[in-house]
Amino acid sequence: MSASAATPALVALDWGTTSLRAYLLAADGVALDTRASSAGIMKLPAGGFDQAFEETCGAWLDAHANLPVIAAGMVGSAQGWVEAPYVETPANADALVAGIVQVKTARGLAVHVVPGVLERGVLPNVMRGEETQIFGALASEPSLGAAGGALIGLPGTHAKWAFVADERIERFYTFMTGETFSALRDHTILGRTMHPAPTHDEQAFLRGVDTARDAGHPGVLATIFSTRTLGLTGQLSAEQQSDYLSGLLIGHELRGLSEVLARENATLAGKTLRLIGNDALCDHYRAALERFGCHDAATVAHATEQGLYGIAALAGLVAAKRAA
Repeated sequence: MSASAATPALVALDWGTTSLRAYLLAADGVALDTRASSAGIMKLPAGGFDQAFEETCGAWLDAHANLPVIAAGMVGSAQGWVEAPYVETPANADALVAGIVQVKTARGLAVHVVPGVLERGVLPNVMRGEETQIFGALASEPSLGAAGGALIGLPGTHAKWAFVADERIERFYTFMTGETFSALRDHTILGRTMHPAPTHDEQAFLRGVDTARDAGHPGVLATIFSTRTLGLTGQLSAEQQSDYLSGLLIGHELRGLSEVLARENATLAGKTLRLIGNDALCDHYRAALERFGCHDAATVAHATEQGLYGIAALAGLVAAKRAA
């Protein structure tokens, strides 16, 4: 890395509901330093944004005066530091830049908050933060944004699946898979027979995926109780039931996605697909996707930093990314 590339150029914030992650980025978009905080927007007292920002990034700004600051995620929601209204699909990076809203910090710096994306319709859909990661993926692999399009999955509490083409987010779906898993495990009878396991049980997980994939089964509400009955009949141990339930819900998510694609005469097996998220969770999704015939679902690294830097460059806050 050259000396110029190693010079801090941007403070980038991924500020969500439960956590804040900050990046000190160089002129090549690579993180020189990172900070992680539990100061998500729903955990802050009234007026607590400035204090959380200072505690997380103050030392960087003391050492490197007047660095531009960009933020994405729930920090731009109605409950955030400042509301950045959604831009509508189809949305490209230019639309996100046009929707940036600023908020002044106590030290007088402007934080540039990236808007989320709204898809209108009978069943509207929204995202905040994921749009930045998606454009980070497009920046790292430009062919994903070509006319033919690609499918980008973002596993998590509220998993997103975005269809991208012509360098735009065309449409997307939200599956409450992670939150549903936690609710079922922690607040229903299913959790009563589960025991924590020290390691992931791949066999039990894939059994759940295959159960959901089987078109002979009538759907998620009719299959989740099998988590308990397979235990009662000795077919799943108490330690296997959590992984089975996880596989079952992820399998139903992918079955739903397959049905969406089938309406377009497409399949998961034939779609260009990328994943963004936690490595272990992406590994589980990759294993599940293989049961649906998809064997090309690489994880995009550093999508958040790449997306934040790319949007900042397009907004004129920093120079276009320079190679090392």
